[in-house]
Amino acid sequence: MAKRIVVNAGLSETRVAVQEGSLLTELYVERHRQRSIVGSVYKGVVTNVLPGMQAAFVDIGLQKDAFLYAGDYTTNLGDYARTMLAGGDDDADADVDPDEMQARHESATPIEQLLSRGQHVLVQVAKESLGTKGARITSFLSFPGRYLVYMPQARHVGVSRRIHEEAERDRLRAALRALALPPGGFIVRTNAEGKGEAEFAADVEFLGRLWAQIQARFEQAAAPAVLHEEGDLVFRVVRDLFSPEIDELVIDSEEGHRKCVGYVEALVPALADRARLYADRQPVFEAFGIEKDIEKALRRRVWLKSGGYIVIDHTEALVSIDVNTGKYVGKRDFEETVLKINLEAVGEVVRQIRLRDLGGIIIIDFIDMEREEHREQVYRALRKALVDDKARTNVLQISELGLVEMTRKRVRQDLRALLSAQCPTCRGSGVTKADATLAAEIYRAVQAKVAAAGEAQNGREILVRVHPDVARYLEGDGQEDLARLAQLLDRKLTIQPNHADREGYEIRVRGGGQ
Repeated sequence: MAKRIVVNAGLSETRVAVQEGSLLTELYVERHRQRSIVGSVYKGVVTNVLPGMQAAFVDIGLQKDAFLYAGDYTTNLGDYARTMLAGGDDDADADVDPDEMQARHESATPIEQLLSRGQHVLVQVAKESLGTKGARITSFLSFPGRYLVYMPQARHVGVSRRIHEEAERDRLRAALRALALPPGGFIVRTNAEGKGEAEFAADVEFLGRLWAQIQARFEQAAAPAVLHEEGDLVFRVVRDLFSPEIDELVIDSEEGHRKCVGYVEALVPALADRARLYADRQPVFEAFGIEKDIEKALRRRVWLKSGGYIVIDHTEALVSIDVNTGKYVGKRDFEETVLKINLEAVGEVVRQIRLRDLGGIIIIDFIDMEREEHREQVYRALRKALVDDKARTNVLQISELGLVEMTRKRVRQDLRALLSAQCPTCRGSGVTKADATLAAEIYRAVQAKVAAAGEAQNGREILVRVHPDVARYLEGDGQEDLARLAQLLDRKLTIQPNHADREGYEIRVRGGGQ
């Protein structure tokens, strides 16, 4: 299936879409005033140590203090190398996924013995600030190049788990070890498959020089200070995603195209002819059908080609994905119908997880399957579909109820949080009070207002300002109740439709004060 990267360089933001065939599988958005800080390195100051949580807050110069777990900081960096790279075997080679390098580690030493207020620390951002939480940081630094990941505190050479052929893994290790390596550890990235010493040498030289510059800046800079910033979105896309599997990289800005070509010529010169400028009048995301896919990615319900559909709901603790038969009734027996919909849903579920960048705990509720072989078939299909997901995932077997529990690592805001804001009316609940409920609430509030005003104001007019929708209800279906209330209170009731908040209202007693 043809793969394409499409870059829309706008005035205020840059958007990068990855397509497989005509389907949008990944979307990255970077606003020019809010660039991603994941991977950036800081000299921070410890502002508070929390023994009860085995964590510390660190000021790195952002609006919110960053969060550092004890397991992400240690004074014995050799422990990190052994645990992360060799699984406890000091002489073993690393077989890890480079995307796992900033996972949380267990620390045997209490946080209060490692850190104290006012202490300066060298840290790297592992996860963006999400919601009310500050950025997640780590002292285990890792710097990605085109083909290698350099970890100054580690001591081993490893190969990404995504490279499966053992002979190729051995060849890559040998090629890297043949070079004069600086102190530290290296992981060979998936992009390095088929490459050799020449490509690795350029990465080693660049990454070693970068680390030396960061060390020098740490000694000189006054904390808090940024010591190294990750490149812009287009640079990261060329470095991490632009590979021989990509048929073309399309960008709609002349200036952006020049920068992009410069990145490509520096990082992957063999693919320079695949980077092209889009010059048509129709917006590039519309021309490739991406804009429609983005709009669909913000919907709660996603339809399948068969007529079934999936529903995606966000809660505070997890994301739930529900698979439904919808309009599909099948042609044979019920079990075959269920199996077909579940298998079709697997591809769309994984695509939506990647596209929306869903993270944390994810529960997938497949349609119940009676046969064990059907559940196993769907589970295998799910595991296979997740192979192309660069984020780390952990998937449990399908339960007898058809539920799959999985976790997925996320380092940035999901698409919904990035592209949308909380509804000011429902405040994120998805529902608002019904007209009849609001009307009854207003009647009670009017009665309470009159009782509080006292007898001295009998006969005064009461003005009720409400949302236009509620005003229409009060003057329509609620007209009889409104008249009864006016008679009961012996007051004139005037409804004024000029309140902005649907659930809000204002009650005033005219002619005699409040």
